[in-house]
Amino acid sequence: MRALHAALAFLIGDPQADRMVPPAGFTVTLTVFTSAAMAFLAVFALALSLASGRLAERWGDDLAKSATIRISAPADQIEDQTRAALRVLETTPGVAEARALSDEDQRVLLEPWFGPDLPVDQLPIPRLIEVIAEGDGYDATGLRLRLQAEVPGAVLDDHAAWRRPLVEAAGRLRALGWLAILLIGGATGAMITLAANAALAANAQVIAVMRLVGARDNYIAGAFVRRFTLRAAAGALGGTVLGVLTLVILPRGGGDDETGVLTGLGLSGLQWGWTLVIPPLAAAVAFLATRAAARRSLQRLS
Repeated sequence: MRALHAALAFLIGDPQADRMVPPAGFTVTLTVFTSAAMAFLAVFALALSLASGRLAERWGDDLAKSATIRISAPADQIEDQTRAALRVLETTPGVAEARALSDEDQRVLLEPWFGPDLPVDQLPIPRLIEVIAEGDGYDATGLRLRLQAEVPGAVLDDHAAWRRPLVEAAGRLRALGWLAILLIGGATGAMITLAANAALAANAQVIAVMRLVGARDNYIAGAFVRRFTLRAAAGALGGTVLGVLTLVILPRGGGDDETGVLTGLGLSGLQWGWTLVIPPLAAAVAFLATRAAARRSLQRLS
């Protein structure tokens, strides 16, 4: 109950104390605009961080479920070894599908590097078999031993070397998003501190008169803290709404299989609830920054 009464008193304020705080001017504009702009950027930093997390999971899951078998053998043996490898895969638990890539399929894979006129049928290119896992997957070590015994020219690549750096890169992007949010919070606090110091300095004479009639520094500081906190909260709320609307109207990549950060930039499901945290956090930053600035300024004006 005490906390509720304190919150209501903070929201309602004291008309006498509020007269010390300028109702308009550049400090008001600076506080509201800074809070709105930083909240807008925080929405995108949050979306980047969460999208990077989804991307890391998607890349990890997709690459973990796929593998490639490369068969390097003389031209007169490659078809026999391909069929032998497919028979091994058919009896391997955890393998959902195995398909040998045709010359046309391999030409499509190599086209981005060597162009469309690569004579695949005339080059000693290894035969590739695409392997798709199911459930908990297959025993990669056991499969390698079976291939080594039955298909000497087969080499299993489970994409671990590809998966690890991709997931690490997405993880770094996620960390970068959270770092950006911390920097945004710090910049918001710095700007509000400047605005509060300017407002206190501009009202030095009013503060001196209030002290003469018995007002204490906590009472005076509370008026500035309340006004700047509410202004920051209002600005952050507007910036958050604008940021959410911008995310909603952003163009998305085609289909559900989005593999890029930008094509998947956005929030989904319960992740939208994280945006509700931004205005209260901005208000908390403004509260702490203004209180510290007010105490320092009032000590200097003593």
